[in-house]
Amino acid sequence: MTVIGFLPRLALVGLIVIAGDLVGRALGTLVGYSQIGEWFGVLAAVVTLLLIDTLRIRRLMQWLREKQPGEAPRGSGYWGDLAYLIERALRKRDRAIAQERLQLQQFLSAIEASPNGVLMLDAHDHMTWCNRMAADHFALDPQRDLQQRITNLVRYPSFVSYLQAGRFNEPLLLASSRGPGTLSVIVRPYGEGLRLVLTQDVTERERAESMRRDFVANVSHEIRTPLTVLSGFIETMSSLPLSEAERRRVLVLMGHQTERMLGLVSDLLTLAQLEGSPRPGADRWLELAPLLKRVEADANALSGGRHRIRVEADMSIQLAGIEAELLSAISNLLSNAVRYTPEGGDIELSWRRLPEGGGQICVQDSGPGIAKEHWPRLTERFYRVDGSRSRDTGGTGLGLSIVKHVMQRHGGELQVFSEVGKGSRFSLLMPPARVRDNAPADGH
Repeated sequence: MTVIGFLPRLALVGLIVIAGDLVGRALGTLVGYSQIGEWFGVLAAVVTLLLIDTLRIRRLMQWLREKQPGEAPRGSGYWGDLAYLIERALRKRDRAIAQERLQLQQFLSAIEASPNGVLMLDAHDHMTWCNRMAADHFALDPQRDLQQRITNLVRYPSFVSYLQAGRFNEPLLLASSRGPGTLSVIVRPYGEGLRLVLTQDVTERERAESMRRDFVANVSHEIRTPLTVLSGFIETMSSLPLSEAERRRVLVLMGHQTERMLGLVSDLLTLAQLEGSPRPGADRWLELAPLLKRVEADANALSGGRHRIRVEADMSIQLAGIEAELLSAISNLLSNAVRYTPEGGDIELSWRRLPEGGGQICVQDSGPGIAKEHWPRLTERFYRVDGSRSRDTGGTGLGLSIVKHVMQRHGGELQVFSEVGKGSRFSLLMPPARVRDNAPADGH
């Protein structure tokens, strides 16, 4: 307390003592005891100060009990300064708490927005908080299930064992409670016995990994088969005396197997190039007519006159894209039609302009058709409706996968419609931005 704050209180004490002394002297004259005035003055000063301090303490305590509405009780002297210091400390504390709450709220909001699940456990494995993604992964209620033991809520035996074992070096994979899918669960200890449970939906990652394993296995199988045949033929030619006719037959078969491997490697390289190249611009225009004529010529050569192949198209059209890729997509569809359509069947390649301005290249055949349950998987690499028949026709199992990638890169779409016993129709849909009528010669 400052000297300035102390002086008023000292003056008040002096006045009270003087007034008490005067009153005491008057009382002492009446009772015949003159010194009572001095004692009465001191006692009056002490009692008065105690009453004043008691009132000020009462007001300050009432202000504190009522959660500090408005300003603290003001006054001079010690109690005024004390009230001011208390008020300032409380206001500072409130601001710090508000700032911490804001930061906590922002932190929890950031976790809430995370694509991964976050769940907090106390020392007894009771759930203290979780975000919506974790609640979705484990089918929990973020409010109702608070303070519940996590092993009573998530009853996977593998999860319970994982949590109780306390060895969290490797993530745990669980079947998703939402349906087909896989969850990756990681537990991290923190604080005093607390645990953080992190969950991630790895369904797509597991699917991609499975597809990669299948792809490697399929490539290995597809390459190993012709290599095995070639190895057998080489051993036969080396160890057995063959006639000229037998030798020519073996060489022809070896040539077929070599072509098969070359076709497979070529398709694999095409897929790798499609996946690693930038998307083609919409300013590289090419004529549709020469493209279809080349595809038709290749199809006739492959058919050898065994099918009726018809081309119906508006030849005054240009497409924007990469010629080699579009040629590959259309050729794959037409060659598939030739391979799978029985001798004497009909195959039609057509083009038509769509009402919204895009275009459709359609390949339709009168082959055996494909059951509907196979449609979604036709563009998977090496997927075959009938594996043995597909290999007999010389296909690599990558053609429709190449077609799908080409159309995706050109902003288009591959559509499939087929009916068992009535043939198939494969359509390439080109977006309006990549279709136009033939430009004048000087506009090329």
